[in-house]
Amino acid sequence: MRMSFGLEQKMSQKQVLAPRMIQSMEILQLPVLALQEKIEQEMNENPMLEVQEQDGTDLDDMPREEPEARADSEQEFVVEDGKDNADDFERLLEMDQQYPDTFDERPQRSSGQMEDDAERRMDALANVQSRPETLQDHLEHQLSELTIEPLLREWAERIISALDSNGYLTTNIEDLLPADADDELKEIAQEGLHVVQSLEPAGVGARDLRECLMLQLDPSRMFYDELRVLIMNHLEDLRDNRLPQIQKATGFSIERIQAAWSELRRLDPKPGSAYNDAHVANVIPDLMLEIDEEGKYIVQAEDRDIPQLRISNYYRERLSSPTATREEKEFIKRKLNAAQWLIDAIVQRQNTLSRVAQAIVDYQTDFIDNGPEHITPLKMQQIADQVGVHVTTVSRAVDDKYIQTPRGIFALKAFFAGGTVNEAGEEVTWDQIRLRLQEVIDNEDKAKPLSDDDLVKKLKDDGLNVARRTVTKYRKKMGIPSSRQRRDWSKK
Repeated sequence: MRMSFGLEQKMSQKQVLAPRMIQSMEILQLPVLALQEKIEQEMNENPMLEVQEQDGTDLDDMPREEPEARADSEQEFVVEDGKDNADDFERLLEMDQQYPDTFDERPQRSSGQMEDDAERRMDALANVQSRPETLQDHLEHQLSELTIEPLLREWAERIISALDSNGYLTTNIEDLLPADADDELKEIAQEGLHVVQSLEPAGVGARDLRECLMLQLDPSRMFYDELRVLIMNHLEDLRDNRLPQIQKATGFSIERIQAAWSELRRLDPKPGSAYNDAHVANVIPDLMLEIDEEGKYIVQAEDRDIPQLRISNYYRERLSSPTATREEKEFIKRKLNAAQWLIDAIVQRQNTLSRVAQAIVDYQTDFIDNGPEHITPLKMQQIADQVGVHVTTVSRAVDDKYIQTPRGIFALKAFFAGGTVNEAGEEVTWDQIRLRLQEVIDNEDKAKPLSDDDLVKKLKDDGLNVARRTVTKYRKKMGIPSSRQRRDWSKK
């Protein structure tokens, strides 16, 4: 083996993404709300950026109020003709480095502008939904209204804090007790559990499903006696629809078992889940679908919620000022380039998003006219080829984006669907196959429900060649039980 040191020249090919291209891709991927946050962040960091008022008012032409006298450390940076202002600018650079998140380098705004900004912030705060009440909040509020001993209250609070999101106590009480706990303390802990289990919602504080359901039973409930027997001894039989076995063991008729089972379904197996954070963020569509005079769908980018940015004239003029120092000009140029990049990226985002969405809408007109069941198989590569961009650009453009249509608001991703070809050579989406599968099961004879093999044959009769494992997978995804579990034993 020969080793040597020397210079070697060779050619290789690699792709390098420019910072501007990376920023454009990041901006493209942002939905409206995230883009608003990005713009606000950039405006805080870059004094070159200003919001173009809707009425076209030039902010630089508006009169500025004279500030009151301040301490030396709080004085404004004032650029005056005839001075190089080097000391002031050095102070600005130093403060920018020390306080990058808090120091605002933009020119002093008028009181009217500041009032408008304050009103916008107040409106935004008013539209923010407050934190929803948690299960622990709900239980502790009830507990505060009870007159009980302090130690018992302490243990009830400890048990409440140990509940999971569904309201179950998955930790043994013994694990909550100190190692040297005596019998009296153990008894208080058990009593604390009973206090928690007496609170609403019924079933909270249970240690397993049976206890949860039993806690929700009331002697006044219909089929109370039957429900106690079913819950304590036959939950697994109910799960597997083994009604004849329950009939044999209990002596209840099939009809009575089914009636009690129907009542059992009214109980909540997860009583705490209703208090989970159920806040759903409001969907703001990035695109609007309009109809032109010829009846064609036209996509419009929704930009009313996106601030219209521009470069500050104040700093443009300062850049060409003969009194500006070299350091000042370099600072302005750097910030100005970053501002222009952002503005260009936003414009490019709107353009790309509109083109991609228009291509999708043109392809899925039947979907919009007649509903999701009429969706056509569509892949992102097809849209990429039509628009003339890379498929990853399409993926970023549709990610977490929504469009307002006459049929409602849809995620752009909802318009993409895989599929297969039926015996007639026509393309059929998997969604259409699932809809047909649901229809077949809904219309089956519940006394003799169709097995997965039977479902395959039924679909084949419709010209849909689907493997048995695919039918099983779709059935489970759709929450449809097996043929045994779907059987109605009251029908002969």
